[in-house]
Amino acid sequence: MSSSYTLTDSLTFTVTHARQLAAKVATDLKRMQRFYGKPLDTDIASYEAEVTAFLKGGYLGTVTYGFKRNGNWIEPTLRYTARDLSGLAANDDDPGRVRPGRDVSNAAFYSYLTYSTAWYALTDAQRAAFRTTLPFDRQGAPEPGVSGYLQSDRTYSSGGRALDRTSVRSFG
Repeated sequence: MSSSYTLTDSLTFTVTHARQLAAKVATDLKRMQRFYGKPLDTDIASYEAEVTAFLKGGYLGTVTYGFKRNGNWIEPTLRYTARDLSGLAANDDDPGRVRPGRDVSNAAFYSYLTYSTAWYALTDAQRAAFRTTLPFDRQGAPEPGVSGYLQSDRTYSSGGRALDRTSVRSFG
């Protein structure tokens, strides 16, 4: 006599999963605010809502928040890259560990978002309809360079998707 077992695992990415990931981004931004005075609470709430919407739709490529001086990201800056785990597991780290005491004089707080391939598969009408659900409208701009290098330091995951966080680090 022989037996056969089949195990199937179906995971649907929901708005709850998207909110869980976006909340970790918001927590990182609150830590940045504590050390550097930016972004404001109202901006953090808007960024959290934006990330939630983009994650839920599967439209987020990367989003970067931090300080820009002379056209380049400087430390402290955080970049999040969205990815589908395709059935694999990933860490779900605690948010935080934004480094204090970096020089942000003559720098402005800035954010920059890129889109996933799923975004480009939408029609112009679908993109326009999605944009009406967002807390603010992003305009096209050149992507800032990096003064230093990007270091992977956190992964946040939920519902089969992940946000990989990298931080700008200075060479000195």
